Amino acid sequence: MDSSSDEHIIEAIGKCRIVVRNGEVVEVGPPLIARCPLAERFAKPVKEITPGAVKENWENRIRQFGMCTERRQVLGKGEFVGFGASELISAGLKFGIIDRAVIASDGAGTVIVDSPGLVQGIGGRMSGLVRTTPIPAVIARIEEHGGIVLDPASARMDQVAGTVLAYAEGSKNVAVTIALPSDATKIRNLCPDALIIAVHTTGLSREEVEELSASADLITACASRWVREIAGSRALLQAGTAIPVFAMTKRGKSLILDKLKESDEQVFIKGAKLPFAGDFQPEPLV
Repeated sequence: MDSSSDEHIIEAIGKCRIVVRNGEVVEVGPPLIARCPLAERFAKPVKEITPGAVKENWENRIRQFGMCTERRQVLGKGEFVGFGASELISAGLKFGIIDRAVIASDGAGTVIVDSPGLVQGIGGRMSGLVRTTPIPAVIARIEEHGGIVLDPASARMDQVAGTVLAYAEGSKNVAVTIALPSDATKIRNLCPDALIIAVHTTGLSREEVEELSASADLITACASRWVREIAGSRALLQAGTAIPVFAMTKRGKSLILDKLKESDEQVFIKGAKLPFAGDFQPEPLV
């Protein structure tokens, strides 16, 4: 691969625009928020979200996990976030609630996977992937472990096409992560039975959140004011308080409850008017 074409663009940690070229972080844009409770619990914590701190965090991910390089680890285990998208999908695969998931990977683009290990290895370490270029070693590793790469030649990201392909490959219950509200609508129309999980919602407009709320099964609040106000008020269940996940449908609600049933952790359940805000939210909500 021509080294000049090796570029990966991510929006993460306060929705900073991060550019990685040839294994180096070459650009970090300004954040939309100043603090995030999730970022403070990272292996390389980010207490105050600044371009410098975000750069250090991503450099650590590159060293530890090979992110955006041919050393990229694609298998993982354990939980990074209690009710994160990858954790919920992994639980769904373990319980047989879903049989394949459509997610996004640096170096491969849209991928279809059927193992919790691939879901956690790929999705647990990546959020907000905007664009990527193919890394043959990463694609080969994903395929070796049973994953299907939508477009190995370009590593394009197309969650709609990935979901359609998953069903064409014989899947009956497909989960898909989406960051574009329009993708949620298209997938719901093309594949009505898909379990749609909306991620990376910081900065979405009221209109975009309205669209998500009408189509998604689960919505991660991130630092979104509108997700909390609109999706939160209509949700059937809220998991977590600092970075809530809202179940908009009975199917989304069931997945969260099934995950809870298998956990050994203590849980407090109480009926309440949603959304329920904890003491520590991202600052500011946008």
